[in-house]
Amino acid sequence: MNSKLTVSHRSLALITVIAVVFILYVLKPLIMPLLLAMILGVMIFPVQKYFEKKWRCDRLFSTIFSICLIFSITALIFLIVFIELQYFVDSGEDYSIKISALFDELMNYLVDIFSINRNKIAYSDSLDLGNLLKGNSGKVMTFIFESGSFLSNAVLIPVYLFFFLYYRRFFRAFTHKVFKNKSQSFINTMINKVYRVQKNYLAGLIKVMLIVGILNTIALLILGIEKAIFFGFFAALLLLIPYIGIIIGALLPAVVALATKDSAWYAFGVIAIFGFIQFLEGNFITPKVTGSEVSLNSFVTILSLIAFAMLWGISGMIVALPITATIKIIFDNTPGFEPYGFVMGQPIDIHLKTKARQRLKVWKNIRKKKLLQP
Repeated sequence: MNSKLTVSHRSLALITVIAVVFILYVLKPLIMPLLLAMILGVMIFPVQKYFEKKWRCDRLFSTIFSICLIFSITALIFLIVFIELQYFVDSGEDYSIKISALFDELMNYLVDIFSINRNKIAYSDSLDLGNLLKGNSGKVMTFIFESGSFLSNAVLIPVYLFFFLYYRRFFRAFTHKVFKNKSQSFINTMINKVYRVQKNYLAGLIKVMLIVGILNTIALLILGIEKAIFFGFFAALLLLIPYIGIIIGALLPAVVALATKDSAWYAFGVIAIFGFIQFLEGNFITPKVTGSEVSLNSFVTILSLIAFAMLWGISGMIVALPITATIKIIFDNTPGFEPYGFVMGQPIDIHLKTKARQRLKVWKNIRKKKLLQP
């Protein structure tokens, strides 16, 4: 009887998970602006709190002013990106001519080295590389500004954000009423933990962007690439899309290097240096800056990025880590779900060492204790 109940419970849990995933997929236009507004609310809340406490401003004024301030800065950044990318698109024809010439040289080199018949290889005239680059360069901005229903979210997110900030105490009281079986101190602690993780993630992400942007810019200046400052910080801005963003950001300066430099090694140098900076960012900069608050292991991080990308596309990758970190906090503080929170966290040294090394460490500790005994 118990086994039948267990099977039925597992089946019900599986059906529930499938139903939740299906609902999240279908309701993406509704859920995504809400999630982005929540994440932005964490970033804007300190500004609003500053106006309320330091300047003694009304909550309505503080909310509106802080939102306008943040969105003005965001709009300025997008305007700069738009202008610079428009310049890149307008220069696409000149770049394509130079790249076509390099492609011709490469084909001639391959023909001479491997004695290949010219009619059997794809030559530059048949590829029409110039028209290909010119015709598709405009898709760069389309990809950026239309991903995640940008226009609709630009209208909905400020509205949701206003109510999240203005009604924050009202929503906190609602949470207390929903979880009546939990004490208010426990609920407040959970809310504060989630807020602290989100705040730490966003603050750390901004610091990492600045550091990576500076490193990218220095590398591009050393190589003598045009628009080094823009391309350096644009690639850093694309860190919003983990792992993939820096690769996309490296392609544009690589194309510029390929078109403006005498040697193709400059383009390879750009990609290699950006790859090295990505290695430093993932293994040293982000763990050092972000700290242990967002303590997700690499396997769960990659898995969450893939899952949310399949669910919500590029915008899903942007919100994947904050949502996964929040889920981990909930699992850590929910009876029966602690093992799932544990497997999402960082492994300690004992989990990464072999048994032989563990026994050696125990033996050394025992020997040390014996030597210390009088």
